[in-house]
Amino acid sequence: MKATYLRNTMVLGLFAWGCAPVLAQEFVEVTVTGEGVSADGAKNDALRKALEQGGGVEISSRSQVENFELIRDTVYARADGVVSDYKILEQGNAAGGVMYCKIKAKVNKSAIATTWGEVQNVLDQVGRPGVAIYIKERIDGILQDSSILESQLENKLLAAGFNVYAGQQLRSIAGKESADAAAEDNIAKIQAIAKDYGTQIFITGTAQANAAGVKNVAGTEIALYNGDAAIKMFYTDTAQLLASESLPNWRGGARGFHTISPQAGKKALSGAGEELMTTCYKNVMKRWATQISAGGEITLEVEGLKITDAIKIKKAIKAIDRDRIKNVKQSLTKGIGTIRIKAKMTAEELTEYLVEEPFASMFEIVDVKTNRIQAKKIGG
Repeated sequence: MKATYLRNTMVLGLFAWGCAPVLAQEFVEVTVTGEGVSADGAKNDALRKALEQGGGVEISSRSQVENFELIRDTVYARADGVVSDYKILEQGNAAGGVMYCKIKAKVNKSAIATTWGEVQNVLDQVGRPGVAIYIKERIDGILQDSSILESQLENKLLAAGFNVYAGQQLRSIAGKESADAAAEDNIAKIQAIAKDYGTQIFITGTAQANAAGVKNVAGTEIALYNGDAAIKMFYTDTAQLLASESLPNWRGGARGFHTISPQAGKKALSGAGEELMTTCYKNVMKRWATQISAGGEITLEVEGLKITDAIKIKKAIKAIDRDRIKNVKQSLTKGIGTIRIKAKMTAEELTEYLVEEPFASMFEIVDVKTNRIQAKKIGG
């Protein structure tokens, strides 16, 4: 890959005790190697490592900031934007069935500071993001009361600073509200409850482990299990699919003399889940980072509209800020106008415009989430 290197930017500074000028380098050059299940994943891992190594001092200096871990991981998730100047030196297959990518990169310390400020500003406005997780897990065809993969992802996101609503909690609430909601296939009901809690991201999936016999390994009997898992991630408000990850074929187990061994099945799920959950976590962080810092889709739903109203609203939104409002589309179904807006701002920021004229005469805002704004037509 051919890369065009940016010239090192040198800034003039003064010693605190005198007037002698000094030169400070804005870019740090590093060489790192990343790994991933795909070539793109390996490259993204290398970019993150470049940011960690080249911007480590800049980031660690902010360790006393509130929500430090969440901001740091969000900045890391946007590594491809911060480390924009790099060259791939080597790439290919690595041990363990993964791929590697070695890059030489220049890390822009000013870009780190800018991105950090953007993320911190949004967190100050909307608070910590919420995530709802619900993963169905079976061992030998039997649905488990709790999910190992679910717990692994919960722990990762809690440590990062997210507000997490566990699947076990959601299942319990759903069961109280409706007998059908507790059924294993009623994902829509669980998602609706997650939406009521104000979560921004909803993660659901399935995992299973099935007995695959007993094998003697170095004199020890091991009960083996085969399995697969699939995870999907959505914006809670709009149901827009953000990512889909799967682990189609894996094997694991634990010490045991019997072919059917629930403990071996759980051990197999736990081992397989580490890789899948790490990938899923990175996707959560990247999507969250993109949404709050680089823009995403915001849905405005207005009840009581006519087609002429929807068109007027669409045109007025386009005129708000042509640099930040990238695209606006509208549709009308049973009196509810849906305006989908691609914008480099959050729903909360957009709402600040929508409560002013000309919108204040058109509709009244009744609810605001990270990705969705609901309103009613004035006089409708």
